[in-house]
Amino acid sequence: MTEPVSRETPPTPDAARGAFSPAGLDLAERYVAWLADAGVVRGLIGPRERDRLWDRHVLNCASLAEAVPQGATVADLGSGAGLPGLVLAIARPDLTVTLVEPLLRRTTFLEEVVADLGLSGVEVHRGRAEDLHGERSFDVVTSRALAPLDRLLAWSMPLVSETGSLLAMKGSRAAEEVAAVRTLCRTAGAAEPTVVEVGSGAAATTLVRVTWAGPARVSWRTAPGRSPGGSSSGSRGRKRRGRPGS
Repeated sequence: MTEPVSRETPPTPDAARGAFSPAGLDLAERYVAWLADAGVVRGLIGPRERDRLWDRHVLNCASLAEAVPQGATVADLGSGAGLPGLVLAIARPDLTVTLVEPLLRRTTFLEEVVADLGLSGVEVHRGRAEDLHGERSFDVVTSRALAPLDRLLAWSMPLVSETGSLLAMKGSRAAEEVAAVRTLCRTAGAAEPTVVEVGSGAAATTLVRVTWAGPARVSWRTAPGRSPGGSSSGSRGRKRRGRPGS
């Protein structure tokens, strides 16, 4: 049974009308209502974030849609409260989105929101990224401020298809992180990482984009990193914190 959400939600900014279609805007408003009520109550969103849900979170994540190809399959790692995966699914109904999240209370929230919004193109997968290694591949693998880029590459690149890409939402230190992993990418068969700016104003977002160097290089040949969830493959642990919505 879905949980009722409060009507006391942040007002919809004018910028949201440009980020979503009329139908998508209705879904985005309902999603914000979920975040402002059940998301806060269940500890997925900090109470101080309630008044900043649109600008700092939803519109920020909607900017990612500019960089995603038409009809793509997308995996959102460490999806938490659905940022950016659910926002992307709302903004781009042509996409097929898999929300990858190891913690039950978060996947329960995601499943309830997906059902309430009727998002038929969204799948919720309870587990860690490496659970899908060798089993699934995606056109785009994304995440939002989930981990340093070296660890993120180890979790994400085994899921990136031959012609796909990693699109990691990063902050002001994106260029520094890219510089630090150039050698790692060459060794592991990935192309040179690039920094991409999308969106504008308060919704401006910095992405790091990584693709494969070529069809013959589709294999991540480094030691496995620690997965979203905070533990190495085969063990359980607490999920790494450090971002709103995680």
